[in-house]
Amino acid sequence: MSSIIYIVVPCYNEEAVLHETSSRLAEKMHSLMQAGKISPLSRVMFVNDGSKDRTWEIIEELVAGDTLFQGVKLSRNKGHQNALLAGLMTAKDHCDAAISMDADLQDDINAVDEMIEKFDGGCDIVYGVRSERKTDTFFKKFTAQGYYKLLAMMGVDIVYNHADYRLMSRRALQNLESFGEVNLFLRGVVPMIGYKTDKVYYERAERFAGESKYPLKKMLAFAMEGITSLSVKPIRFITSTGFVIFVISLLMLIYSLVRYFMGATIPGWTSLAVSVWAIGGLQLLAIGVVGEYIGKIYLETKHRPKYIVETYLHRDE
Repeated sequence: MSSIIYIVVPCYNEEAVLHETSSRLAEKMHSLMQAGKISPLSRVMFVNDGSKDRTWEIIEELVAGDTLFQGVKLSRNKGHQNALLAGLMTAKDHCDAAISMDADLQDDINAVDEMIEKFDGGCDIVYGVRSERKTDTFFKKFTAQGYYKLLAMMGVDIVYNHADYRLMSRRALQNLESFGEVNLFLRGVVPMIGYKTDKVYYERAERFAGESKYPLKKMLAFAMEGITSLSVKPIRFITSTGFVIFVISLLMLIYSLVRYFMGATIPGWTSLAVSVWAIGGLQLLAIGVVGEYIGKIYLETKHRPKYIVETYLHRDE
């Protein structure tokens, strides 16, 4: 029997692209059903992340007109990662596997075929990976590649050039649910699940219409979220810096004493220089040590709900 596949699409102010996105996804899903590659019970689920335009109204129209479509409305805007998680957690009880993708049509829909083939071949997670970055500006390409390398340096297990275009089996989704962090960065969390994985390479297209929902300010915030939610190395770096400065202060003490006994220093300069270096180093060292514990507590103790589903629209045939 063919697998039930759900495609989960988080949406925030996507009225400009939603009709075209739904049309292309419907064409792809129906062709896969006709070829017997997926079950007729497969669905496309749009998740409205507190949009301020007509996104939800369009989703309601799509659900009313075709049983292929489903809609999830969050009670308020919770961000792309939480909206995506909401859709995946809603879909996991109804599907054999779910594919997450953005609404802007930059992800190649045709890569879905190969993802499903690899899933049928035994893979629990299949990552959609960009083969190259022709559509990116030099600045975006340089910063994106630098960011992936920085994450690797921080000890974060992340798939290079992978965003949130991926297939996950039901059991992978069930295990994803067990991750309790509030500060969510799925690109770093999903590889922690394990199981058999594979990659599908595709070329990312230009955005079909509308404006990017990730301007530079949001991209920087998202990048910082990824680092701080998956690694405590920045805090350890502060500790190391404090230790180095403290050692330097000891060397300065020795140097100052030597200069003092040689009579080549100004009275009072020695004690002032040493105290400034020593106190600064000790403060950074103390902040780093305390921060090490606060960082761990911070990652473990926040249990706010990641999202609240207001409405789940679907129609049975």
